[in-house]
Amino acid sequence: MTITFSMDGKEISVEQGLTLLDAARENGTDIPTICFHEATTSNALCRICVVEVEGMRLLQPACIVQAAEGMKVQTRSERVVRARKTILEMLASTLDLSDAPEILTLMDQYGAKADRFPEAERRESAVKDDNPMYIRDYSKCLLCWRCVQVCADDAQYTFAINFEGRGYETQIGTFFDHAIPETTCVLCGQCVGVCPTGALKPKREYLLEQGLSPQEISVMNTGRKRRSKVTGQKSE
Repeated sequence: MTITFSMDGKEISVEQGLTLLDAARENGTDIPTICFHEATTSNALCRICVVEVEGMRLLQPACIVQAAEGMKVQTRSERVVRARKTILEMLASTLDLSDAPEILTLMDQYGAKADRFPEAERRESAVKDDNPMYIRDYSKCLLCWRCVQVCADDAQYTFAINFEGRGYETQIGTFFDHAIPETTCVLCGQCVGVCPTGALKPKREYLLEQGLSPQEISVMNTGRKRRSKVTGQKSE
């Protein structure tokens, strides 16, 4: 069944059951997203995809709200732009976004200022380096839930990680704070693949950023001393 509604003053028709985000993308309208990912269930956590729907008091997350017959939607009204800009500024005030190029691009597009909330408490966390495949730097984590979902019943069915803590102390963690090798994690890397901020990063990439050479990383990976091809002597 096809429904017809208005988006930014343009009448469009889509299949019933599509979200406003799907309908927008199908018709060439860009709505920004952060927590949304094609491989995970939409959860509307980040709220960057909000749109204004006539007759609704609150802005609506386009990733979960379905398009309806006769609906009138604005994707870039003044109210929507202000909300997105504020969300971006709040993220920048509390997180390290240096490894989140897509979010930094959004900040430029919306004129968001990283220093708007100078009194905000920064999220600081020591890098967790407890397995051979990837590191966890939760100073960069915006709690989008992608990693948790892909580790659970959206893909891997491993359930190695989840939310822990409450309120501002909420973060992603393992059950009982066990090291990754002590959990049900199978080191598939899917959580790393869906992370939008670099909070989860391949171990090799991280070590290269720390200044180690590919040769030094190779030694760490094998756990053995290398024999020099030139001298035949073992080297560290």
